[in-house]
Amino acid sequence: MTSIRSFSLVVLVWLASACPAAVRTGLDHVEAHHALFAGKRIGIIANHTAYDRQGRFIVDVFKGLGDVRIAALFSPEHGLYGVEEAGETVADRRDPKYGLPVYSLYGTTRKPTPQMLEGIDVLVFDIQDIGARFYTYISTMALAMEAAGECGKRFVVLDRPNPIGGLAVEGPILDPALASFVGMHPIPVRHGLTVGELARMIDGQRWLAGGVHVSLTVVPMTGWKRAMWYDQTGLVFRRPSPNMPDVETATIYPGLCLLEGTNVSEARGTAMPFRQFGAPWIDGPKLAARLNALNLPGLAFHVTAFTPTASKHQGALCHGVRIEVADRDRLEPFWSGVCIVNEIARMAPDDFAWRASHFDRLCGTSTIRQAIIRRECLSPLRERWRADVESFQAIRGRYLLYTD
Repeated sequence: MTSIRSFSLVVLVWLASACPAAVRTGLDHVEAHHALFAGKRIGIIANHTAYDRQGRFIVDVFKGLGDVRIAALFSPEHGLYGVEEAGETVADRRDPKYGLPVYSLYGTTRKPTPQMLEGIDVLVFDIQDIGARFYTYISTMALAMEAAGECGKRFVVLDRPNPIGGLAVEGPILDPALASFVGMHPIPVRHGLTVGELARMIDGQRWLAGGVHVSLTVVPMTGWKRAMWYDQTGLVFRRPSPNMPDVETATIYPGLCLLEGTNVSEARGTAMPFRQFGAPWIDGPKLAARLNALNLPGLAFHVTAFTPTASKHQGALCHGVRIEVADRDRLEPFWSGVCIVNEIARMAPDDFAWRASHFDRLCGTSTIRQAIIRRECLSPLRERWRADVESFQAIRGRYLLYTD
């Protein structure tokens, strides 16, 4: 009998560790915060990631509240349904399913205009972020917060997990001189915050233009722990953008996105964007050997070839490497991305080229590109970022909603 009980206990412990957590997002808790929306006209800033655990789209969730009027929808880069390619202009339209106007925040304007907000009392933001400073959805959020503050509207963030966890923070703090839509505020590349925490920081630090303050409410998640990766939450991963197909891609994105600032293909338009990279002029075996010799934490590199169907080298056979994430908890994605760019620049100096301004905007500093050009040791830069991160952590701690 004792052995049966012991076996049962072991099975229960195994099940508890094996089963994903039951994380519930801010959208799952809308009914509990009904008072925020009762009798109000709301505008919803969302895309195809805004579903609750029951599989209901955000519009249907709010329609279910009964005494709430949805006045308009607002869409970010890639559009309301996430099908537009990176950088592609998105037009205003009327959604055929719901009959609502959809104002594009990636078209003629990236900030809601006073005219768009005239018939709105509350702006609601619910978009899945990736955890990197240059992922543009957080810039859309910041500009919408700014517009709401200027027009006296309440701003509500329905919080969602940071897919790559809420503990690790990495990379240089953005140089304000390089602020752009791919990095607006002085935070590291991997910021380790949820969108709700980031919104609290943006407002609390008075980073909005003119120091404007917004009436901000964050509807928090339940069940989320800072050490969680997205695939440990029990939530469905819906690709937030066309070239972000899975959690592994998100894991390396804070570093591999730097390739956008070069003439090396990050494999857009293939089944493995950012998880492989190359160019027609790269020697794949040689590059794989050089990168593996660096012993970058948590990564291994394998020879590959691919033909991108979008962006750089479209339709051309590219030789390069495929990334294997062997240990994501040890991985330093931004540092790895810098090292990868450095190796390619050294290995093929006659063919490699910069898209200099974009590379600097992504890094948030020009010092990395300059050091690579001068063939300097990059380790001192890494130590400088770590010091920056320590300073950032002191500020960041004031805005955390989830402390374990």
